[in-house]
Amino acid sequence: MSTIFDSFIAPPCHDQIEILYQDAHLALINKPAGLLSLSGKNPQNLDSVHHRLVQIFPGCTLVHRLDFGTSGLMVIARNKAINAALCRQFSQRTVTKVYSALLCGHLADNEGVIDAAIAKDPALFPLMSICALRGKPARSRYRVVERFYHEPAEGRLLPLTRVRLTPETGRTHQLRIHCQQLGHPIWGCDLYGGRLPPGTERTPRLMLHASELHFVHPISEEWVKAQHASPF
Repeated sequence: MSTIFDSFIAPPCHDQIEILYQDAHLALINKPAGLLSLSGKNPQNLDSVHHRLVQIFPGCTLVHRLDFGTSGLMVIARNKAINAALCRQFSQRTVTKVYSALLCGHLADNEGVIDAAIAKDPALFPLMSICALRGKPARSRYRVVERFYHEPAEGRLLPLTRVRLTPETGRTHQLRIHCQQLGHPIWGCDLYGGRLPPGTERTPRLMLHASELHFVHPISEEWVKAQHASPF
């Protein structure tokens, strides 16, 4: 068994967590890009969504995570029973998650499905890989919202496609690696080719935002359909 050593040190995140809704059972937040969901083992990576929120909601736990560079909606459980109920919805795939993203280049098709198994490889950490033999099933849907050109400071026109991404499974880095597999990495993605096309090198962030989250409130049993517009 290979030992995984994580040498990543997160730069300071000065942006605040936006609390969009709260009750006695859960909270909905907008996570800023550049903030860890959970504190790392390295004491220099103490700052995180959980570290900040436990000061406000003692005993709260994360039901799911967003990558360090991803912004957007997260649901936070305020006690263990709520956490278990929400985790059950995630594991049964009854939760709908929708993301907004900017992809490098112009996609040929207006919509489609990416079906490609994803595997962990300690030798490549933190990268995941597409592997039909060792990977776990992973499926994502995409729909084009618009195709346009961005003009960076250097003056070179950068073709981009704004898409709506809906993951049907919840693998680590799923949307990032699936978009790379599509041939159009997410703009600003340092792990999966989103800083390789000319004009993308100085992108300030990963252009991926969790824009919608639909689930059933464990207590009221009513549908919660949270939305938060993309900042880019």
